[in-house]
Amino acid sequence: MIDKNAEIGSDRRPAIIICAYDLGEAAWDPVEDLSGQPWSPPGARTVAVSAREPDELAALLSRHLRDRDCRAVLLVGHNRRSEAFRLQMRAENRALTGGAKLTRTGPAVARATAPIADMVRALHDAGLAADASSDGEEDVGDYLLYSLLADLSDDADAPAIGLLRAPSDISLSTVQKGVKAAAGAIARHLSPLPHARHS
Repeated sequence: MIDKNAEIGSDRRPAIIICAYDLGEAAWDPVEDLSGQPWSPPGARTVAVSAREPDELAALLSRHLRDRDCRAVLLVGHNRRSEAFRLQMRAENRALTGGAKLTRTGPAVARATAPIADMVRALHDAGLAADASSDGEEDVGDYLLYSLLADLSDDADAPAIGLLRAPSDISLSTVQKGVKAAAGAIARHLSPLPHARHS
């Protein structure tokens, strides 16, 4: 997987970070052909961030979100509870290692800011079984989703943050089809970036 971490500010389309967070997982490769250009939905561009240790990954994604050009993060992981794609609607304040809280000062539950209903509809339109759920899986995806949401400032124009879980036993091409459908739905909700200022 290719990291485009240094390129967020060089394109005036709003950026959607796509992160398949499981170490060793190749579920999302944005480069589809020999051009080397990553796939992007109309009106936005994708930036792939590869998996790494959870704490390091949470910190990296949070830094990206502090860049005003980065308007969304789509986490991609496994759905081990059903054979459908699943959009996770919330994450609990829970440490990665067990039942303790991740933070003493954060809310008990953080709700995803991505357009969940539209993402489910886009997955259905792509011919994929999909649903939305408030139940997490007590894994890295849950941890990352809560960490990013709890770190957001109280801003009316909050970035779209969501977690897409793909069935574990489907092909890579089907995973990519689902990721594209979900990212496309997010992109339709993003406002254009203001023109760059020249000094």
